[in-house]
Order: sequence, then C-alpha cells, then structure tokens
Amino acid sequence: MHAQTQTDLLKANNVFQLFLSAFFLSAVTMKIASFNIQKFGKKQSIVSRYDLILILEVVDSTESSIKIFLDALNKSRKNTHYTMQTSTRLGRTVYKEQFMFLYRDDVVKVVDSYQFDDVLTQGKDVFERDPYILRFECPDSVLEDLVLIPVHTKPEGSEKELDELYDVFQHVKTKWHTDNIMILGDFNADGSFVSKKEMKQIRIRTDKNFHWLIGDDVDTTASNKNDNSYDRIVIYGDDMLEAVVPNSAKPFNFQTAFKLTDEQALKVSDHYPVEVDTQWTAWFISASLKLR
Repeated sequence: MHAQTQTDLLKANNVFQLFLSAFFLSAVTMKIASFNIQKFGKKQSIVSRYDLILILEVVDSTESSIKIFLDALNKSRKNTHYTMQTSTRLGRTVYKEQFMFLYRDDVVKVVDSYQFDDVLTQGKDVFERDPYILRFECPDSVLEDLVLIPVHTKPEGSEKELDELYDVFQHVKTKWHTDNIMILGDFNADGSFVSKKEMKQIRIRTDKNFHWLIGDDVDTTASNKNDNSYDRIVIYGDDMLEAVVPNSAKPFNFQTAFKLTDEQALKVSDHYPVEVDTQWTAWFISASLKLR
C-alpha cells in the first residue's frame, strides 16, 4: 500500500511538472505587434500589452504628441521602460507619415537601422513610404536577432508595393546576413485594393518560404462596414515559424476587451492591432524541459 502510494505521488508529481513546463513555455513569450493608430491619446493600455510594437500613420510633424504619449506610457508602467525610434517623415506629397517603433529596452536592443530607398537600390520609385528597417538584438529570445520591415502601402498601389517587398527582403538578407525577418503593417491587401488574382502574383505570397500569419479571412478592421484583412504579419523560413507560438498571431479586438462602443472604438482606430508571440528564452526552455 505504501509503495503504491509513493508510485501514485510520483506520477502526480510528474504530471504537475509537465503542466508547469507547458504553462511556462506558453506564458513566457515576446509579444510583437503592428498598429495603425487613428490618433494618439490614452492608448497606453493597448500598447503596453507589447514588448515591441510598430506604430503606423504617425503624422505629427513636431513629434510633440509622440513624446507626450511615450512619457505617459512609461508613467503608466512603473516596472517597465519603453524607448522609441522613428523614421524621417515619408511620402511623395505634402502629406507625410512616420514609422514609429516602441519597445521595451530591457527586452530588445536596436543594433542597426536602415532607411530603404527604392530609387537608389532598385532604380524605380514604387513605395509611397519606403520601409524604415530596424534590426533588434533579442538576448532572452529564441531568436538572437530580429529584423522588422514596416509596411504602410498606398491603397491604389498596394499590389506593386507588396511585390516589391520581395526585393527589400533580399536586400536586407544580403546586407545583414540574416533571414530572421518579419514584415508587418498595413498591407491594404484586401477588398478593392488587391484582388485574389493579383495576390497570386505577389512574390512574398507565391514563395512558400514566406508564412502569412494573419489569414485572408481574418477581419483586422474595427469598422462594421467591412471585414477586410488589411493588416498582416509575414515571416520567413522554418526557424522563424518554429519561434512563433502556435495560434498566437491574431488581431487584438480592443473594442471587446475594453467594452467600447462603436463610436469610442473608431476614435482609437479603424484598425485592430495585429500581434504575434515568439518563444522567450532558449535557456528557459531548457530549464523547463529538465522538469520532465
């Protein structure tokens, strides 16, 4: 009886350890997102969900609203600290936008940046807003480094811009000798902007080494007037795919999460953030597996 009790306790302990291992492996992640924000305001509760977030459609030429937002974000999160890095103002017309990256500086570190210029690199002007590309060191992630290529296409030129991203990818891969690359942002890759036929001509779509984590049937808009999949996250290669937590790529419905009315939600943005989790630390995984 005593021996049987010990056996049962041992089995129960093993099951509990397996549960703990699975829990920690799923809970400890690096959360990355892209968000096309309508206007800056009290968005800290959304942005603070993420370790690293790309903010699109930043139009304040003085950058005063950005600095106010960053200050408010850091005051709201006493145990974490965010840093920002922004592109120059981009666009062919008087209307300009910036790409802005907000990131926890205890989680990632910017080790290089690069303002892509398609005229200089490719000899043709395709992008309305050339990607401002950052390379991050991720010391506590299974990804030692990570390159983010931000996208906000001009709706009328989405197909050409999306196809051109293949050349951007190849250029960055050669320049930095890494294929730990994530392309994310507002692709405008749905509705009247890009047809299903046109999608089949886009090289980052036809090359099976690219993985589109946000599917064509996923609504990334906060508007009730459409259910388009404008915002996407695309990664390259099996190593990147294995680093992603399964089923973690999705829009974050802030309207439901914060119980907002339609009107209140649209004041935040007509887009939902799209997010993905990557596995946290190789040493942590090793330590967790030893529990088995």
